[in-house]
Amino acid sequence: MKTVGFIGGKFYPLHSGHVFAITYASNLVDELYVVLTHSEKRERKLSVKDNFPYVDSSTRLSWLGKLASEMDNVFIIEIEDDYGIEDYSWEDGAEKIKKGIGKEIDFIFSSEIGYSETFDRLYPSAKHIVIDNERNAVNVSATEIRQDIYGNWDKMPNYVRAEFVKRVAVIGTESCGKSTLVKNLARVFNTNYVAEYGRDICEEYSNFLTKSMFDEIAFKQKVHEIDKVKDSNKVLFIDSEVVVTQYYLDLYFSNKKKLYNEMAKNQEYDLYLFLEPDVKWVADGLRNQGEEKIRETNNKTLKEMFDRLGIEYKVINGDYLNRFNKSFKLVNDLIKSEGVV
Repeated sequence: MKTVGFIGGKFYPLHSGHVFAITYASNLVDELYVVLTHSEKRERKLSVKDNFPYVDSSTRLSWLGKLASEMDNVFIIEIEDDYGIEDYSWEDGAEKIKKGIGKEIDFIFSSEIGYSETFDRLYPSAKHIVIDNERNAVNVSATEIRQDIYGNWDKMPNYVRAEFVKRVAVIGTESCGKSTLVKNLARVFNTNYVAEYGRDICEEYSNFLTKSMFDEIAFKQKVHEIDKVKDSNKVLFIDSEVVVTQYYLDLYFSNKKKLYNEMAKNQEYDLYLFLEPDVKWVADGLRNQGEEKIRETNNKTLKEMFDRLGIEYKVINGDYLNRFNKSFKLVNDLIKSEGVV
């Protein structure tokens, strides 16, 4: 007869201690059920209390699904309730868990010896096994992470970290130093950057683009961003985005696309750095907007596009050192402030 066990939690967020406990428990039973118990009311209150971004249950289920993807005897279930923090009913929760698993439970796993009395009462036929109660294997708690997520960055799996990576878009018109800045910032923050895909296309086609190529630019830029965020270190720098793509499409083909505006409205960047064109224009064979009045006009046009969309940005100007210093401070402040979403 197969042995059945379960380990439950909010996994808010999933961390290395959870990973260790789930992996450990999976070796002790034929079937291990990982139970996500969640309540939006409860988790939103925790988020406010710990100044932590709210994470919905579907995201946490995806984390658990990723963890269990190569563990054939591990099964993920969710139990939803509407209790708060103070009035949570362990009795009601136990009944829902028993019903959700639908089998006789032989073992309950946790990392807290203090739960033994409660589990003995609610699951009298099951044995409570405590895993790493002293936190010798992995010394971390979800509360510690919520209260200082970037200070505990290494205690979460990569696929969990990706949810909390800050995204910084570096924007501006032609030859304003975007590519130099994103590379420098990525270097000092030891993380990734997304190069401007439109420039790659320009090089590939010797600057002879068609209108249809702009869709590829817009979507490939976003796909590269999605890929890079998965293993970025706290922050990801993006050289240009869809508003800049729309700007160039309009500049060269007098064409506006509603789709790009909708994409822009749904972008989730934590910081926009708008680079003024007050550094020397550099001719590289691909640029043709170097006349001073043209640069000023183009800069004004791009700003107005962001303003119309209600997108806030920080203006960065001065020489390359001033740009770097201003940007570094803004990004550093961003990482230190974990506002609740």
